[in-house]
This record gives sequence, C-alpha cells and structure tokens, in this order.
Amino acid sequence: MAAKITMGTTTWTEHPALIHGEQRPVTLNEYAQYFPTVEVDTFFYALPQMGTLQNWLSMVPEDFQFIIKANQGMTLHRRGQDKGALEQLFTQYRRTIAPLVASGQLKTILFQFPPYFGASVADIEYLKLVRSWVGDLPVAVEFRNNTWYQSGVIDALLSYCRDLHFTLVAADEPHDQVTTVPFKLVTTNPDLVMLRLHGRNKQGWANQDKSWRKTRTLYKYSAAELEQFAQVITQLAPQPKEVCVIFNNNSGKDAAPNALQLQKMMGVHFDGLAPRSPEQLDLF
Repeated sequence: MAAKITMGTTTWTEHPALIHGEQRPVTLNEYAQYFPTVEVDTFFYALPQMGTLQNWLSMVPEDFQFIIKANQGMTLHRRGQDKGALEQLFTQYRRTIAPLVASGQLKTILFQFPPYFGASVADIEYLKLVRSWVGDLPVAVEFRNNTWYQSGVIDALLSYCRDLHFTLVAADEPHDQVTTVPFKLVTTNPDLVMLRLHGRNKQGWANQDKSWRKTRTLYKYSAAELEQFAQVITQLAPQPKEVCVIFNNNSGKDAAPNALQLQKMMGVHFDGLAPRSPEQLDLF
C-alpha cells in the first residue's frame, strides 16, 4: 500500500504566497488552509506556555499535526550538562507538550543534533537515553556530522534507529560541504519517513558572517529537482504509513510555493485542511 504523503514548511508566518503576497505574518489558520502539518522551532529556544499550545490547537482542524523541535538542551547544543538536570528538562518538555499529545496532533519531536554530535560511543549511548526519557512519543533524528554516514557506521545507525523506533530524517542540503551529510532516504520507522529540504545554496551554507541565517536557506528548488524527490518518495521501499516532506528553504519565501508545486506534481490531496477563507479561494 502506498504511503500517505504530507507536506509543510518550517514555521507558518513567513509565507506571503499564501496570502496574495501581503507583507505581514501569515496566521496559523491561514497556513492550515493549505498544509496539514507545520514544523515549529519555538521549543528549541525555550519551552512555551501550555496556553500557547492550546491557542495553536484552537486555530487548526483536528487532523492538523505539529512537528516540534527538541529543546537545545535536549540535543546537547550545550555539552557537559548534568544528567539529572537533563532528565528533568525532558520531564518538563513532556509536560509542556501534553496538549498536543492528548489531542493526537503531535506528528513527531525533531531532534536536530549539532555538527559536533558524532558517531562516538557517548553520543550513541545518548540516543538510548533520549528514547528512555521521551517514553513512547514519536521521535525523528537529524544528524549534521557525516561520521554517522561512513561505511561501517551507516548500517549500524539504520539498525539502531529501527530498534529505537526513530525516524532518520533525510536531509537535503549542499552535499559536498564539510558540515553536511548525504541525502539518505530509508524507512527506519514504519509509521513515518521524513524529508527536510534545506536548499542547495553552497555559498550560503558555508557563510559564517552575521547573515548566515538568511543566506543558508536561500534557495528555490527547480521543477527537475522536485521531480527527483517525487521519484525517490514513490520508489521508497518498504513504504511507511506516512512520508512527510518539510521545506526549510525559506529565506527567499520559496518554501510554500515549492511545497505546493511538489504537491501538484505528485497529484497529492491533503485531507482535513482548514476551510478556505473567501479571499483565498482563487489562490493556486
């Protein structure tokens, strides 16, 4: 049976294409008229108030789902944290996201590890701790250190992800850089396969100055590149229950148009979207 295909973007506010090009933040409800899922990075920086999550839930249909980033403490962006304090952070995180879990609208928790999180014994052991501390909640892991993808390691990683019921994120980025990993689309979790498309801006990726956040994801995928994604998704075996594609190429506001382009190309229909506002009916 073919996988259910879902698509979305990182954040919902920065997609003027969804609101006739108006230069203002897109609301979550406006976004949910086009896409069935969104990735939220708020949690990476600080845990929001539970009321914030409840407000989000009030703005979307009951089938809409959230991909939420793990907090930077949980992804070891700060090394040398006390183990007890770390476990306490996980407990606090789980308490915070309880409304999403209770409503069935948590797609997965995304652990995007820093470039220095590599295939060492300590970091491999930490992945086991992650699973024990999140319990049975869905987890996706994205690595940015290519030691995980070296021959002799990658097969063990795939097996490890299967054992821990982790979705191994297939990241698209400039692949010939020191700080990038290869695109590897594999079903390690029968419930969810996930692609995160960051764009292929080599110059922006290597940029170290103050504007790196803006230039890193400044990229528009061509029709030919999107067609390649469509093919690898269709040919993926074994097929999971769901393949979710998240576009993070948003510096030039290209994420939403690219996602809608891929949706059209693949002939995918999204169920359970928010009712379209009258002024939105003639878009796309």
